[in-house]
Amino acid sequence: MDQLEQLVSQAVADFETVSDANSLEQAKARYLGKSGSLTELLKGLGKMEPEARKEAGAAINRAKATVEQALEARREALRKSQLAEQLAAEALDVTLPGRGNGNGGLHPVTRVLERIEMLFAGIGFSVADGPEIESDWYNFTALNTPENHPARSMHDTFYLEDAPGVLLRTHTSPVQVRYMHQHVERYKDAATMPDIRIIAPGRVYRVDYDATHSPMFHQIEGLWVGERVSFADLKGVIADFLRRFFETDALQVRFRPSFFPFTEPSAEIDFAFMSGPNKGKWLEIAGCGVVHPKVLRHGGIDPERYTGFAFGMGLDRLTMLRYGVDDLRLFFENDLRFLSQFR
Repeated sequence: MDQLEQLVSQAVADFETVSDANSLEQAKARYLGKSGSLTELLKGLGKMEPEARKEAGAAINRAKATVEQALEARREALRKSQLAEQLAAEALDVTLPGRGNGNGGLHPVTRVLERIEMLFAGIGFSVADGPEIESDWYNFTALNTPENHPARSMHDTFYLEDAPGVLLRTHTSPVQVRYMHQHVERYKDAATMPDIRIIAPGRVYRVDYDATHSPMFHQIEGLWVGERVSFADLKGVIADFLRRFFETDALQVRFRPSFFPFTEPSAEIDFAFMSGPNKGKWLEIAGCGVVHPKVLRHGGIDPERYTGFAFGMGLDRLTMLRYGVDDLRLFFENDLRFLSQFR
């Protein structure tokens, strides 16, 4: 019995000296493991006489229970100690000011779009919208684009699988034809149809990707259709817009003859600053022209009575010029270091 009491005292003392859970399990194995001291004593009971075995077995079981209680008590003490250390390490000073959420801001392209919409609203233009998933008819045919035109190629246009004649629009020009249909339907019983004056901003898609091109980008187009709308009106609207957009009268605008299937005559629009670091450098900014009679007919409008002009420009390019950004891809990479400059 003295040996058993000594073994229990030694076990309890060993448990108290360990400082981590792993060491405690090793100490447990010395007494309660398969080859532990108490386990060996239990194994030796089979060699004793029945009466002696009964008395020794009861004593060993009591000793085992005492050791197990001491073991569990030490486990709980270590768990509480570890929790206390963790809480101390992760303690918060509730008197410190909170971190809070950072203030967001509009994307630079959105900022420029809102500015453009405001400028055109000032001369009577409204904003029109249309689907980004478009039919081949609205995207190409209604705009007088020939069947063999390169723009229809899979290399330039995203076509939808298992949906013949359906694509991601390559420009916002389909909105013009859709709006003409709606406008004609709205005033079909009127003696005179009011002028159409709209801008059509939105996302467009083409197979292209480099520093100045993206497979998804933003475009804004304009349309003015009326009884006496001419190329002179187009020149006045564009020149006025560019001077107000860049907030300077020190600006030259020129129109170079070009070709687009949906306008005739057609022109490319260039502008140059007359002062500043880009003084005298001509920059191409848009395409434009008088709306082709076939496009007016596809829109349900009589080209013998009505004429109009249209223009299209890259919204992302205008944003790059306004803010001095030299890589279009920065607008779509979601880098907060870049975007936070425009908050």
